[in-house]
Amino acid sequence: MTNMDKAMDEGEEDHDYLNGNGHSHHHNSNTASQIQQHFSHHLQGIARINNGSFGCCPHSVLAAHHEWHLRFLRQPDKFYSDVLPDALLHSRSLLKSLINADYLHQVSLIDNATTAAAIVLRHISTSLSRNDTVVMFNCAFQAVKKSIQAYVATAGASVVEIPLPFPVRSPQEIVARFRKGLQRGKANGSKIRLAIIDHITSMPSVLIPVGELVRICREEGVDQVFVDAAHALGTVPVDVKEIGADFYVTNLHKWFFCPPSVAVFYSRNELPIETSWIGTRDYSSQLLVPSVMEFVSTFEGGLEGIMKRNHERVVQMGQMLIESWGTILGSPPHMCASMIMVGLPSQLGISSEDNASKLRSHLRTCYGVEVPIHYQAPEDDAATETRDNKNGLISGYARISHQVYNTVEDYHKFRDAINQLVQDGKAQPFDRVVK
Repeated sequence: MTNMDKAMDEGEEDHDYLNGNGHSHHHNSNTASQIQQHFSHHLQGIARINNGSFGCCPHSVLAAHHEWHLRFLRQPDKFYSDVLPDALLHSRSLLKSLINADYLHQVSLIDNATTAAAIVLRHISTSLSRNDTVVMFNCAFQAVKKSIQAYVATAGASVVEIPLPFPVRSPQEIVARFRKGLQRGKANGSKIRLAIIDHITSMPSVLIPVGELVRICREEGVDQVFVDAAHALGTVPVDVKEIGADFYVTNLHKWFFCPPSVAVFYSRNELPIETSWIGTRDYSSQLLVPSVMEFVSTFEGGLEGIMKRNHERVVQMGQMLIESWGTILGSPPHMCASMIMVGLPSQLGISSEDNASKLRSHLRTCYGVEVPIHYQAPEDDAATETRDNKNGLISGYARISHQVYNTVEDYHKFRDAINQLVQDGKAQPFDRVVK
């Protein structure tokens, strides 16, 4: 821990900082046209309802990003010695308050959630043996899954994947599946060294009862818990003390308006601070937390207000789409944040991941709609719950996002595109519709 970290941990107040000069500005003056101006660099005419994949960055934050980069290039030695340490500390101190960490040394800035997974796995890999297991949901982010499999396989341990119930009707379904997964992980006297839990799964997207699952891990004697919360900050309140995990990571370039790639990594010990300095690189993205806080303070209710409105609107848009298509939502509204899964009409014939990929490309190329498409093989016990109003099996879902720049026209454009495809396709499988 640095002397500066100690000073902050031992009582320097940091929770009042909302921008570069330490003062909050609640203008609350953004009109619809002003919001569009913040994001006028977005390609016009595109229904961009996939904020979850790449996030977004307003002009003011892009300008600050450029200025930080220039400050480095003007005089790198002075920047690294005299400017960068304090600037990184300022970002970390703001994030400490945002995620409700106890101490500054528990919080560091890294590239992304995948980096955090590698750090955690490296940390536990030395203690893994052949009778040990690592438990995670089967829908964990692909890059994270590959990291897990590589580290665990090297140690001769095993991975237990827990199938996420989807479509999901209640948090209790997830809790029940998770308990069964832990029992599998402990079978034959095995020891669960690590549980990896998503706060919000990526695809399909579902808000997980993460605090409850962490408590269950403690009850069941799981050694350590890592929460992959790539989509959390900016969509749901984050309280790492209440959640209670050993490690927690959330991206800042998904829903917190930073340019890629940057994430905040929390650990209950000093593990992350060892990873926060990796030599010569562009640290600009890590220095933008004050600029983002200044930007969000111009919205009614600040970040909390943005989260609330994004949730309400993505639910409204999801309801509008399923009413038009005669389908279902993939989860109840209270189990989503700023993304929601929307069932696609069965007439599209989404019967494989390849079909889903083709539909996504077709929507982009022919209709100017950017939205991820998910193929879900229906579960037997949910078959009656996953049929549309034509009594067809729903196996394709769209993951729609809502961010401040989105308008209702974006979702109408998507609605109309799907309706047109259904009309033109005449119930043929989608891979015959798309050429």
